[in-house]
Amino acid sequence: MFKALYNRIIALSESANAPYALAAIAFAESSFFPIPPDLILAPMSLAKPRLAWRYALIATIASVLGGVVGYGIGALLFDTLGQWLIHLYGYADRMAALKETYARWGALVILVKGMTPIPYKLVTIVSGLLGYNFVAFMALSLVTRGARFFLLAGALNHFGDPLRLAIERHFAVFLGLFAVTIVAGFVIAARVF
Repeated sequence: MFKALYNRIIALSESANAPYALAAIAFAESSFFPIPPDLILAPMSLAKPRLAWRYALIATIASVLGGVVGYGIGALLFDTLGQWLIHLYGYADRMAALKETYARWGALVILVKGMTPIPYKLVTIVSGLLGYNFVAFMALSLVTRGARFFLLAGALNHFGDPLRLAIERHFAVFLGLFAVTIVAGFVIAARVF
C-alpha cells in the first residue's frame, strides 16, 4: 500500500503540473491549508535534483504571497474570520500577552516560527491581526521561508540518492514522522504561540 502511494507521489512530482501544485500548496499553507509544501517539495527535488533550487524558489515566492493573504485575514477580517481563528486556536485569553510579545520580539517570532513545524498561517494571521509592519513582515517572511525551503532543497540536492533510497525503503516511517511533525506543530502552537 505504501509503495503504491510512494510511486504515485513520485509520479505526480515528476509531472509537468508539479510546480503549479507546489506553488498552490505553498500559497495555501501560509494562509489556511494545514499541509506544508515540504510534502511535495521533497519528492520533486528527489525526482529532479537539478531543479531543486528552482522548486525552492517557487515554494518561497508562493509561500510569501500566501502570507499576504494570511496577513490580510488578520488585518481585515478580524471581526469575522480573525476572531473565529483566535478562538479556534485558543488565543482569545492570551491576546494581551501576544501583543506585548509581538511589540518586543515580533521580528524574532516571525523568523523563528517560519522555520519550525509551527503552522506558518498562524504567524501570518497574527502579524496582520496585531498590525505588525507589513514591509518588515514581507521581508522577514522572505528570509525565513526562503531559508527553510532552500535548506531543504540543498539537503535533498546534496544527499538526494541516499535519502531517496531511505525514503523508498521506509516510506511508512517517513509518512508517520511527517504526520507527527504536523500534529506537533499544531500542539506547540497551541501551547507556546
